[in-house]
Amino acid sequence: MKRLFTTAALAALLAGPVSAETLKLVEVITSPQRTETLKGIVAEFEAANPGTTVEIISLPWGEAFQKFATMVSAGDIPDVIEMPDTWVSLYAGNGLLADLSPYLAEWEHTDDLSERAVALGQVDDKPVMLPYGFYLRAMFYNKDLLAEAGVEAVPTTIDEFRAAAEKVSALPGKAGYCMRGGPGGLNGWVMFPATVAGDNVFFDEEGNSTYDSEAWVEGLTWFIDLYKDGLAPKDSVNWGFNEIVAGFYTGQCAFLDQDPDALIAIAERMKPEQYGVTTFPKGPSGKAFPTIGYAGWSMMEPSENKDLAWKLIAMLEGPEGNVPWNKMTGALPALKSAESDPFYQSEAFKGWFEELGDPDVVPTTMPTWLEEFAFFKDSLAISSGQKALLGEITPEELAAEWADYLTKAQQKYISQ
Repeated sequence: MKRLFTTAALAALLAGPVSAETLKLVEVITSPQRTETLKGIVAEFEAANPGTTVEIISLPWGEAFQKFATMVSAGDIPDVIEMPDTWVSLYAGNGLLADLSPYLAEWEHTDDLSERAVALGQVDDKPVMLPYGFYLRAMFYNKDLLAEAGVEAVPTTIDEFRAAAEKVSALPGKAGYCMRGGPGGLNGWVMFPATVAGDNVFFDEEGNSTYDSEAWVEGLTWFIDLYKDGLAPKDSVNWGFNEIVAGFYTGQCAFLDQDPDALIAIAERMKPEQYGVTTFPKGPSGKAFPTIGYAGWSMMEPSENKDLAWKLIAMLEGPEGNVPWNKMTGALPALKSAESDPFYQSEAFKGWFEELGDPDVVPTTMPTWLEEFAFFKDSLAISSGQKALLGEITPEELAAEWADYLTKAQQKYISQ
């Protein structure tokens, strides 16, 4: 694939200039609301740059990795892409992401970027992506379902979480946990096992994956048992983002670990007094390890319109674009100035900001530095994870498969 990407990039560079008034923008974390908001920001950009046209291509998230890889392999490379954290190393490693250093050196809003945004957008000390916001997992809970099940207090530990899920699952047609067994479900396979294990370190010093360690196998078993014991809906083995969020706001299940972007659909369909957001439950070590993800804007290296592409990124990342974008997506802001906005002071965001302020809650970044991680997250983890949930392979077999794949990737990385 690397050779294919590189060939495509060179072909695109030699294909000749594209009209200076035309840009192609690919959106990959797609929903109707997000796309409409993006169109509004782009319309402002086009108005500020007369004669410029921005073509927006929206790829459904469940198919985005494969579809974008196909586009790149065919030489159909955009100028700007919404870049998920799990893809950065793959495309940066293939030389397809432009170094944004020259532009950031002169941008008036560079100092407004949070330290986390600056650090996470770099590969080999070069900024190749500007995160627009952060997606930190916290725990949604349905107050009505917990009361009906006789759960008197919101769980603060995984043992309390399991006990509450059992009580809710005893109600006719209800389940405790909205499990994401389909696309995008890797977070659950990281957070709960790490919390059970009391450690979120993915590799030892020699580059060996910890997934097949005794502690992590115990955590994987704990997570699998949630499904096998009927504490998650039976069809949740195939659920993606839309299904788990719908499962929560329709009252099918009482708990949902999700990012702030889930607030969009939930707040539209549930009253504030019907749900809450609390910190991710802590494990035996007294710590919790919710994942923190991010996405942002990258410029593709083969673009023939780099200066114009930067203007678009600056519009999207600057206050005029970033603030309304994050208010719609619900992401925690990448701009320091946005944190004082009244929107983020609302009760709905309390759980996430409590996590950020709790030293025993350790936000966990997945090993996105590995070129092989995108395939692991979007393909291998889904297929083998589903087999484990369905009892077709044991937790030990799952752990061994994942550890073997990740160990090879990490040892390749550290040997370079």
